[in-house]
Amino acid sequence: MNERYSRQILFDKIGEQGQERIEKSNVTIVGMGALGTHVAEQLARSGVSRLNIIDRDYVESSNLQRQTLFVEKDIKEMLPKVVAAERHLKKIREDIQIKTYIAQCDAKLLQEVASYSDIIIDATDNFNTRLVINDFAFKMNIPWIYGACLESNYVQATFIPGETPCFDCVLPQLPVINRTCDTVGVINPAVTMATSLQVVDALKILSGYKFTPKITYGDVWDGEHQTFGFEQMRRKDCETCGEHPTYSKLAASDQQITELCGRHTVQYINEKLNRPAIEKFVAQNGLLHRSNAYMIQYLYDDHRVVAFSNGRLLIHDIESVEEGRQFVENMFG
Repeated sequence: MNERYSRQILFDKIGEQGQERIEKSNVTIVGMGALGTHVAEQLARSGVSRLNIIDRDYVESSNLQRQTLFVEKDIKEMLPKVVAAERHLKKIREDIQIKTYIAQCDAKLLQEVASYSDIIIDATDNFNTRLVINDFAFKMNIPWIYGACLESNYVQATFIPGETPCFDCVLPQLPVINRTCDTVGVINPAVTMATSLQVVDALKILSGYKFTPKITYGDVWDGEHQTFGFEQMRRKDCETCGEHPTYSKLAASDQQITELCGRHTVQYINEKLNRPAIEKFVAQNGLLHRSNAYMIQYLYDDHRVVAFSNGRLLIHDIESVEEGRQFVENMFG
């Protein structure tokens, strides 16, 4: 018996065969915030062979309350979340394989990253990305696990192509969590509940344990917990899992400018704005800035701009996509 995973192997629903399967598994996690850091740590400790982690953001002080892989030093070093997460995960398990992507999750990236994954885990903060994951997962026949939390509420569900309806079919029945933690807050126990449920279902799938997925919703503050099945919710005309799927969300996932949910921040993508181009712009305009190997932060017209090396910008204190578009036009002409 592998001593490191002995207590997990002794659990009869996993056993030695289940553990062997887990140790050969490949998991993609989309998002490395509160949900993603909890899930990544639990899966690393469970023995998963490889993690592919995707996130477009960097570590800030407001993250430390609930995003468990990050520390104050990560903020001082201006680390992207996936870079900081990889460093800390490697301290937990040196042998784990981790591939990091500092990027917006779209159909093209999922094709590159997740095509051979055993599971995709949603740890995002917006429904548009989830719909892209949903289309991709059903097109590629890969199970994916949804999770969300807000205030003291949590919700989780697992979608298995060929066995369950898809996310789009059950979306009207899901408990509404359409505000953001940036506007109404979130407490760590709600995160822990959502991610524990996600990891439990991940371990079931990875170890080969047969089960019927359910939607689970609860409120840790009030001590409420509800579970219900969704096998009968499939729509024949669904564009993702119906009789004639079109996977339309994949074609619509590539957007040049988008608003980050609840952050007063927009993301702008233009491959021409690579690192040399940004360095030249900053120098020509004499802008206050800080930089490392991953990004350049600078102030322009009282707005903080974070420019990543691949032509992706986060522009803070912007109220809308249209305001962001106008700001970019003023900045670069």
